[in-house]
Amino acid sequence: MKIVPAEWQKQRAVLMAFPHKNSDWADDLKGALTPFIRIAQAIAYAQPVYIVCDNKESILSMFCSTRNMSFIEIPTNDTWTRDYGYISVEEEGELKLLDFIFDGWGGKFDASLDNEVNKILHQKGYLGTTALETIDFVLEGGSIESDGEGTILTTTECLCNPNRNGGLTKDEVEAKLNEHLGAKRVLWLDYGYLAGDDTDSHIDTLARLVSVDTIMYVQCLDEADEHYGELHKMEEQLKNFRTNEGKPYTLVALPMASAKFDKEGNRLPATYANFLITNGALIYPTYSVPEDKVAHEIFKAFFESREIIPVECSKLIEQGGSLHCSTMQIRA
Repeated sequence: MKIVPAEWQKQRAVLMAFPHKNSDWADDLKGALTPFIRIAQAIAYAQPVYIVCDNKESILSMFCSTRNMSFIEIPTNDTWTRDYGYISVEEEGELKLLDFIFDGWGGKFDASLDNEVNKILHQKGYLGTTALETIDFVLEGGSIESDGEGTILTTTECLCNPNRNGGLTKDEVEAKLNEHLGAKRVLWLDYGYLAGDDTDSHIDTLARLVSVDTIMYVQCLDEADEHYGELHKMEEQLKNFRTNEGKPYTLVALPMASAKFDKEGNRLPATYANFLITNGALIYPTYSVPEDKVAHEIFKAFFESREIIPVECSKLIEQGGSLHCSTMQIRA
């Protein structure tokens, strides 16, 4: 039997990839590196972090301490390891790493280098004897959430999109998730989006499983906000979801961050749902807006046994992602 571990279960390490001069971050590389360094430091607080980079020496010089950090030179297009990093699966008590196709979110961007990172990293021996399986199917880590017991939470807009696998039906996608991830059931969100998001509504920007019976989600209360209609429909759909035991989920609402815009006036996808759970911490993005404090108190109340670590991520959303998007946990 296969199962995708939940993010809150024991992790071996977290994979990251740092910005470099040939990436989209080139215009302000120093500014871009700052949040990545802080995220890596927050992860290393409790566990190892594997940092893919183009020049190990230049990156090393930016850290005061490199405890729990490994720096690995591998060419990349971009930094979003959540979507091209390994997806961990347990099968018959053994850990297996799955390497799905990453097509740059439906061919929007070149991902030829990113799509090779898993194979190269495995060849370098950083995962020891853990088996790697390459799968001929487009699937991004940010598009799925797992409760560690066979439930997958996802969005129709992403997994059934014609730009992924030709546009499969829900039944066809569920068959693939069952085959490769051991999904016993799939909870489909048909509503919800964030302006400025290139991922076609990845679930990790909207709603997150934080226990087998609890979902955190982005709530929009401002009827004048462009997101209100879609996020309200998403909230109503979440209320109708049931756990494996047939009970309603406990829903924990996260605030909608005040609108952030780029230099051209385009709204950016600021979301508190893009947090990372590690072995000893809950690391969440902030955007220098009033809602940062509200989100902090929500996380502090729910994740009582973990250190709550904020990282300012306004720079990350300029490129369409946030904290969770820049990381991928590897199961212990």
